[in-house]
Amino acid sequence: MSNETSMPHTDLIDLTAKVVSAYVSENHVQAAELPALIASTYASLAKLDAPAEPEPARPEPPVPIRKTVSPDHIISLEDGKPYKSLKRHLTTRGLSPEQYRQKWGLPHDYPMVAANYAAERSEIARASGLGRSRTKAKPIDQAA
Repeated sequence: MSNETSMPHTDLIDLTAKVVSAYVSENHVQAAELPALIASTYASLAKLDAPAEPEPARPEPPVPIRKTVSPDHIISLEDGKPYKSLKRHLTTRGLSPEQYRQKWGLPHDYPMVAANYAAERSEIARASGLGRSRTKAKPIDQAA
């Protein structure tokens, strides 16, 4: 290998021999399976020695991230359009909120719903009685 930091071919062979001999000393291996075991061990060690692929560069957002959150809407970094809630929009693009945050380098508490929309939905839920404990029905008077 031409890379100075990579392991020479002979060292890789020695390491493969040590790993395979340690494995074979503790496990029963058929003689016919030994060449495949050696080849797969060598390939795995060579892959570990290969330079790591660099992480793909984060895409450039269509809108500055600090301008994406407002009380009435959240602007999607995927297409630059405003939404009251990003959850459905993200699922149509095959992303979960966690994947979206990771892709764009957003904090874990980045909102997925606009604040005014969340307050509006919360008020509707309270008005319809959600969140209150149920009251038991009064017993029917049997004496009458």
